[in-house]
Amino acid sequence: IGVIVLLNAVLGFVQEYRAEKAVQALKKLASPAARVRRGGEIGEVPAEALVPGDVILLEAGNLVAADCRVIEAANLQTQEASLTGESAPVRKASDALPQSEVPLGERRNMAFMGTFVSTGRGLAIVTETGMNTELGQIAGMIHGVEREATPLQKRLRQLGKALVAAALFVVTLIFVLGWLRGEELKLLFLTAVSLGVAAIPEGLPAVVTIALTLGAQRMLRRRALIRKLSAVETLGSVTVICSDKTGTLTENRMAAAVLQLAGRRWELPAGDANCRGMPSGEFAPPRLGL
Repeated sequence: IGVIVLLNAVLGFVQEYRAEKAVQALKKLASPAARVRRGGEIGEVPAEALVPGDVILLEAGNLVAADCRVIEAANLQTQEASLTGESAPVRKASDALPQSEVPLGERRNMAFMGTFVSTGRGLAIVTETGMNTELGQIAGMIHGVEREATPLQKRLRQLGKALVAAALFVVTLIFVLGWLRGEELKLLFLTAVSLGVAAIPEGLPAVVTIALTLGAQRMLRRRALIRKLSAVETLGSVTVICSDKTGTLTENRMAAAVLQLAGRRWELPAGDANCRGMPSGEFAPPRLGL
């Protein structure tokens, strides 16, 4: 029994530990740094060292490390798809807004944490950092959601209760019958414990853990990182995914739609991997017969 319990714990721990280490590595890679002007000098500091009132420099390619008010802008545009869902870059300006209450997507004089500068440059004053930012508030709302048991966990819990009830009934019956026959109490006790252990499928949690681990590894090969094993079963039970997004669901990447040559034109099917621009800028449509 001890070996089986230990095996269950080790399997679950190893899988979730690997996933957590991978997530931590991704967080380190994604941890932004900011160029800050302090005391008349410009230096680079990590995002967690920023405080409200810091003046940061925004340049093309930079990831915005905090919510900030733009005070200077030269063709400054930021990509806010991760926050608002809008795929088109948003042009920023230093002018004050005419209204006091403006929707998040229309705050043209603000740059938000988690977005990045697509073009231009500018200066901005940090207004909020960490969990006080717009993105941080969304993260706080996600953490506040109560976790519910998955369908598999509910069924296993019901099965466990039924098995325990049945085992207790059988053990009690055997113990009472043996006692009425005058059997030795020590022997009756050992027999009852043996029957109770035999009635409980100790290997069931191990089988479930192994199955979920195999599922997590298959999803990892498809570039989906699973932090909790129970999520594998939950995703397997999903039949419909409802998503709220402005416009259409996109990957926020440009793709070719039409190939136009002299006297020849091809409509490229949406989502065709062979019709996408490669990272190197190459373009290879193998089915066009060129």
